[in-house]
Amino acid sequence: MTTRLTATSLLSRTLLRRRVTSRSSTPLGPIGLEPSSGIPISQPTRASSTASGDRGQEPPPPPMDSPIKVVSHLGAGRGGGEGEGGGAAIDAGKSARRPLSLWPGMYHSPVTNALWEARSSIFERMMDAGNGGATSSAEQRPQTELLVKTPAQSRTSIVYKFGTDDILREQYRDPWNEVRIGKLLEDLDALAGTIAVKHCSDEDSTTRPLLVVTASVDKMELKKPIRVDTDLKIAGAVTYVGRSSIDIQIEVTQVDKDGDNQSDPIALTANFTFVARDSKTGKSAPVNRLSPETEREKQLFGEREARDKMRKRKREEQKGGLENGIHKLRAEAERLDVLLAEGRVFSDLPALADRDSILLKDTRLENSLVCQPQQRNLHGRIFGGFLMHRAFELAFSTAYAFVGQRPCFLEVDHVDFLKPVDVGDFLRFKSCVLYTQLDNPEQPLVNVEVVAHVTRPELRKSEVSNTFHFTFTVCGDMLKNGLKIRNVVPSTEEEARRILERMEAEGLCN
Repeated sequence: MTTRLTATSLLSRTLLRRRVTSRSSTPLGPIGLEPSSGIPISQPTRASSTASGDRGQEPPPPPMDSPIKVVSHLGAGRGGGEGEGGGAAIDAGKSARRPLSLWPGMYHSPVTNALWEARSSIFERMMDAGNGGATSSAEQRPQTELLVKTPAQSRTSIVYKFGTDDILREQYRDPWNEVRIGKLLEDLDALAGTIAVKHCSDEDSTTRPLLVVTASVDKMELKKPIRVDTDLKIAGAVTYVGRSSIDIQIEVTQVDKDGDNQSDPIALTANFTFVARDSKTGKSAPVNRLSPETEREKQLFGEREARDKMRKRKREEQKGGLENGIHKLRAEAERLDVLLAEGRVFSDLPALADRDSILLKDTRLENSLVCQPQQRNLHGRIFGGFLMHRAFELAFSTAYAFVGQRPCFLEVDHVDFLKPVDVGDFLRFKSCVLYTQLDNPEQPLVNVEVVAHVTRPELRKSEVSNTFHFTFTVCGDMLKNGLKIRNVVPSTEEEARRILERMEAEGLCN
């Protein structure tokens, strides 16, 4: 079954003055969710606008749980109705009894809010059982029999009505009338997490639900600019599962404003990997199996399976013989020496240094923040999408300051979430232009590294929680006007090693 969310505006007071009469009502909201297996949620009154015909005749929707009502502006209060400033944000009967730990989504984008509202119903089941239900939380058992699910059972899509929703459009608009990529990253992470939860759900109230956390983000590639004045759709499904891991592919599509159906509507692709944890022990837990049905699903399954095997084979090869290790060390030393040669000129003979080059340390930017409760996810940790959002905006600023013109985002390379970030942590983001690729004069590439450090001043301790790598380019018109991109050179061996590691990961080293 395909699930779709539709984003529409409720900021107008005329549209907002609707009364939520009971928990069984079906209010219109800017983001409506159709019922889907694993997450019982409400359906918008205008069902025809969100119904999907992807798989033929749909079965009757399951009984609805408490309706979800979301607004696309920040001023809505919890459960406000008529006479309270004009906005019912979330069904009052549901939110009034929900513990604060399940409210974090209300501080994020309207799409993330709705996704987390839907996802939280599974975790409410666990808490309801622990508060006098038929099975107490202590008696709930782990899932013992794995199910076999199809990608269609977890497939979810979201439609942003940018063409008609002025308020929603304003929330996602950047200064150049394109979509804010950082904000979109939050929604992509929230969507992937919801898909993972749906796949892991067994719909059995006697078993405790699994916790899913973002393990990594594979290469996320922007294929064309995303406009903010035309409707946008993001959709995703599970493509591959391991023992406790779930791979999810998401596609962002946008038809050109002139309605040209000949052009490829895919604007961005992203692959997420989530891992499942037992909600009581915190240990890794097995997840439901996957049975692809269509040819496309089978192809994606085969590709991800082959990539998983190749990754394991490389790990085994790295444990290879001494001779291979010595050869690799010699080759690496030679490449390090080449990289450091120009840096030594900057240090020892600055007047003779190449004016078309710049030291890596001179491209650095940094910002810091104390992580707030409003930035947490459903598990009480800082939302991975929030981290990607902040990292992207710093990377964009770094590329902007380096190029001297507005950069164009191209891709996010593989991101590993190494350590969780908690509320109250002192988080520092440090960025630099790691290297540039100037071989193609029509599309020079600027590779920006952002490292997130969790710093604990009381313990005099700092740890890396995430490392992000973003790639930008510049508009062709700017290059025609004489804009030149400088070469970045390292001044220390540590900087040179970081550059080599990244270039090897990109397959740029011979």
